[in-house]
Amino acid sequence: MYYKTTGYRVFSIFNNLFLIFLSLLCILPLIHVLAVSFSGKSAATANIVNLLPVNFTLESYGKTINNPAFISALLYSVYRTVLGTAIGMAVIVFAGYALSKRYAEFKSRNAYMWFFVFIMLFSGGLVPGYILITNLHLINTIWALVLPSALSVYNMILLMNFFRTIPEELEEAALIDGAGLFRILFSIHLPVSMPALATITLFTLVGHWNSWFDGLIYMMDTAKYPLATYLQTVVVQQDFSKMSINPEDLENLSQRTVKAAQIFIGALPILLVYPFLQKFFVKGIVLGAVKE
Repeated sequence: MYYKTTGYRVFSIFNNLFLIFLSLLCILPLIHVLAVSFSGKSAATANIVNLLPVNFTLESYGKTINNPAFISALLYSVYRTVLGTAIGMAVIVFAGYALSKRYAEFKSRNAYMWFFVFIMLFSGGLVPGYILITNLHLINTIWALVLPSALSVYNMILLMNFFRTIPEELEEAALIDGAGLFRILFSIHLPVSMPALATITLFTLVGHWNSWFDGLIYMMDTAKYPLATYLQTVVVQQDFSKMSINPEDLENLSQRTVKAAQIFIGALPILLVYPFLQKFFVKGIVLGAVKE
């Protein structure tokens, strides 16, 4: 009966309108960038492109695909994202599984938990972090982008709480059958934790793909810039000198359309991956959020 009241119907209408408004705020800028990327040089320069291309052309995408600096940054970003996500998920899974045990099973659980919470709230800072990476001789290597962010404490706590919702009877039955901890993890916990794993994988993947600042400070060679760092340098700083772009080519094309094409291509992989993980997202972010 509650769902048939006038108050609920009014709330539902306003709630839907509000969500539609937020959705438009998110999608309209992306449509505008896509329209600019397909527009001609004169229309883009005159800033007369709204949500539909003007003087449709694929020139900007041709220039982008034929730009070796952009392709190098794209491939390096894919490499960084795949490697970083694999390492990050391995660390999160093992840490979350260990900390999901009760105090009687893992005596040091509380000490480790307080340690992880402390480092989540307080960090050493940028300068100590840079000195550490330098002393470890990781500057200008892929490991400078992957290892510092290998463990996300927030994601670990999310997965830990999800593991704690799994009935203990399943693990007890496996132990009686002679299964070890690794067998229990891979044969019981991981298969039933797909919503949480998909959610955390999405968080980790997007975090690596969109990260630009670490590439800017840790990479001395611009050829090793991830895509986000490349776009920040070209689009925000407008520094084309570091990207080995021929000045003559810049005079013959619209910088605005090329930037729009690069931004859209940079966002495209996440747009393609998210629909496959979206069905797990809401369930994964809710489950495991009710325990400590």
